[in-house]
Amino acid sequence: MNLRPIAILLLAMLFVPVPAQRIAVLSDIHVVPGNECGRQLALAVEDINAGGFDAVVVNGDLSNEGSDKELANVKRILDGIRHPLFVLPGNHENNWSQSAGRTFVDLWGADRFVSRIDSLVIVGLNCGPYMKMGDGHVKQEDLHWLAYTLDSLSVAGCRVLSFNHYPLLEDLDNCSEYLDVFEDKPVLAHINGHHHAWRLYDVGDGFVSSNLHGVMTRALDMRDGTYGYAIVDVLGDSVCVYEKIIGEPATEKFRFEAEDVVSLKKIRPRPEFSVPEGFEVECIWTDSASIFTRLGIDDSNVYFGNSTGFVRAVDKRSGLLRWSADAGAPLYGRPVPLVDKVAVPTHDGIMFVDKASGRLCRREPSEYSPFVADGLASVADGWYVQGGYKGIERRDVSDGSLVWRYDSIFNYCQASPTVADDDVFFGAWDTNLRCLDLATGALRWVWNNGKANNMLGPGNVVPVVAGDKVFIVAPDRYMTAIDRRTGKTLWRDNSHRYRESIGHSEDYSRIYAKTMDGALVAVDALSPEFKELWSVDLGIGYDHAPCVVVEKDGLVYAGSRRGIVTISRADGSGRVASICLGKGEINGFDIAPFDSNIYVSLVDGKIYRIRYNGR
Repeated sequence: MNLRPIAILLLAMLFVPVPAQRIAVLSDIHVVPGNECGRQLALAVEDINAGGFDAVVVNGDLSNEGSDKELANVKRILDGIRHPLFVLPGNHENNWSQSAGRTFVDLWGADRFVSRIDSLVIVGLNCGPYMKMGDGHVKQEDLHWLAYTLDSLSVAGCRVLSFNHYPLLEDLDNCSEYLDVFEDKPVLAHINGHHHAWRLYDVGDGFVSSNLHGVMTRALDMRDGTYGYAIVDVLGDSVCVYEKIIGEPATEKFRFEAEDVVSLKKIRPRPEFSVPEGFEVECIWTDSASIFTRLGIDDSNVYFGNSTGFVRAVDKRSGLLRWSADAGAPLYGRPVPLVDKVAVPTHDGIMFVDKASGRLCRREPSEYSPFVADGLASVADGWYVQGGYKGIERRDVSDGSLVWRYDSIFNYCQASPTVADDDVFFGAWDTNLRCLDLATGALRWVWNNGKANNMLGPGNVVPVVAGDKVFIVAPDRYMTAIDRRTGKTLWRDNSHRYRESIGHSEDYSRIYAKTMDGALVAVDALSPEFKELWSVDLGIGYDHAPCVVVEKDGLVYAGSRRGIVTISRADGSGRVASICLGKGEINGFDIAPFDSNIYVSLVDGKIYRIRYNGR
């Protein structure tokens, strides 16, 4: 028997690139009950089940608004997949969520995953943004988890594929920390979606580059009219990425060699922390988790909540931790100091803790949870107003007891209300701005911009009341002046790209708004028509952080999506300083009622105090 042909055939087979692991990747499927994407996803599930996959990854943006109904519907379809399934949220599940992210975790068990397929480790995690507009951000605790996971599983002979919704570029504010975890690890590629496009890119954030390959994959529904998904084949010495249009053969999009380990290269130095003359800037707290809340402040402490569900009190002067209490889930609304208690808006109601010790006094479960909005209180006037899901309520500041509740809202409140005299003004993600009677909770009027899309409404703007007008800015990119007593529109202006960042001068004669183009605009609050007074370039470029604007001692403070605080002169004569406090979004500014210092929290997990001593 001549064995030579068989030997030649076997030798040739050694050089045929047979995939060691094959993974199907669905991204940006945007399924709403009854829409075409839902029908096409069901076909994609059938298509995937007919293939030989080791795993299926759904890489974010499963829905449009992250509602419980949308998520339950898409899970029903995805449950038909017969391969190991791993699901991550995207910005549409994180930025707008009926449950503040809880339903996603309840349905899929977690918002991160790790699994080993023979010699391949696949790892994915959530990257926000979290219940407000912002860049992608990996929570501090998830970075720690990722580092531990890779140290544990990246053993000799093991290789890694990374997944999340965002590209490891400018879209992710703490991209450099992500890359630090990957350095010297055998990571083959990072797979992401978000931009509804195919792209092969070198990973980096403008300050650091790497040899890590980034692969941006298609959406389920592409603008060319096709529906499909991606296939990632991990071969012996390379990675091959295919496009799989439903019902058609797969076609190759990218192929690249597998690097041994990730190496980083510094491109240029990052902005240094520097304090301008006349200012004192001090970091009074660095948390082990991320911070998504603004700050509650009294004469002694700063109160905040973190992404692991702890509410903390930090001494304003010493920066020492006074106490910490577990709320059981991530916190998004600021804690509100009352008389002898702190009210904490949580995922399932309001939690009241002792102001001195942090001891739990009581929890009040509520059908109007989750509470993700910033509450507002006046101890002197006896009221505490807190927005929730489909409801807003007033409570007594002495014991937190309910005074009234208004429940004719069709989505959740997110920003702080504004109380002026006997009026309560607030927006919600149902397109509406409302005015209520502070004493009774009775509705005075409802206003909206005429657009049916919830995402274009005033859901996350703190209204400004000046004289007989109410001012708002919203994602429809208009500034609007509304008659305070009637709710009628006085004027609307879109000469700038406004979004959700607004404030006022100390004397309420000027309205300030930060634009999406990184400018600070001042408008005359007293004029019956729109009248721009001045505009200053803040030097931050594109920005969408919904951070309030505040004025103190003739200076105007604005915060950016990338940790920069800008300080401008209230007379419009220019920018005084830009202070880089971190890499993540500025949550907001809060002026201490007792010492007039400005306190700032960042999603990075840091809290700063800014004091101005000069003129």
